[in-house]
Amino acid sequence: MRITTCISLMILLALAGCSPRKRDADRFEGKAKKDVVSFAPKVTGRILKIFVAEGQTVKKGDTLALLDVPEVSAKIAQAQGAVNAATAQEQMARNGATPDQMKQLQAKYKGLKEQYEFAKKSYARATNMFNDSLMAPQAYDEIYAKLQGAKAQYDAVVAELDDVKRGTRVEKVNMAAGQASQAKGALQEANVAYSERYVIATNDMDIETISLNPGELATAGFALFNGYIPGSTYFRFTVPESKISRYKKGQEVKLQLLYNKEEVDGTIAYIKQLTRYADITTAYPDYQVQDAVYEIKVQPKDMSKAKDVLVNASVILK
Repeated sequence: MRITTCISLMILLALAGCSPRKRDADRFEGKAKKDVVSFAPKVTGRILKIFVAEGQTVKKGDTLALLDVPEVSAKIAQAQGAVNAATAQEQMARNGATPDQMKQLQAKYKGLKEQYEFAKKSYARATNMFNDSLMAPQAYDEIYAKLQGAKAQYDAVVAELDDVKRGTRVEKVNMAAGQASQAKGALQEANVAYSERYVIATNDMDIETISLNPGELATAGFALFNGYIPGSTYFRFTVPESKISRYKKGQEVKLQLLYNKEEVDGTIAYIKQLTRYADITTAYPDYQVQDAVYEIKVQPKDMSKAKDVLVNASVILK
């Protein structure tokens, strides 16, 4: 009889030990969170130096890393050459012909004018001789052709000289100015890309992880530094529809951190419905499947007290 009683007691104790853990119906377990931020380079380059370490708090504007981007340096040299050439073209278009060019053109004009005058005199003599039957038609036609050639060259140099005196056309000046602006824009773009070899913090951050080491290749857009925004601690809970009526937006609540039993006062920032079961943070859900699930976000009233709370630490909403 005693043996049977002992066995029964052992079975009861075993069943009690295997029974599921029950959660206090008046409190919910959630997680401590912080706003996440990442810094990534805008250009691809090899890491030359990292100026910070994991666990360090950096301020906005701090230099985090230096990259080697030789391709950008080559583009700057190319763009600078294009700017110099385009600027010279624009200046030449605005200034027009140089004094030496004007002298050369005037000398060409005088030489072609003399040739044309001589051709006219030769043609006049040839006409008289041809009328007196003293010149063959072939020779007369050759002199006439020389006259027409001299006249064409003379008309061309007159037009060229007149164009130079009037100055460069506005369209050519505008075209040269546009090419110069385009080249300057390319140089500016290359300089901006070169300045991006420094990875700069765009806001304060507590660095959690550094993804790469010096010597490794960092691609553009790859998150090189990951961490949290200081002073952004909040607490997230999931509550079933049957229990949500006890909580309201703006309500003051008390929280308790499980890892150090410290209590924190907070205010409910918002309550919103969750659409996926995977978003639930409660460790031991005890509600019906058909119940809607809501997320409660609680902001600590004293951020200086909550700023050092460990991320993803379990916390109780009382």
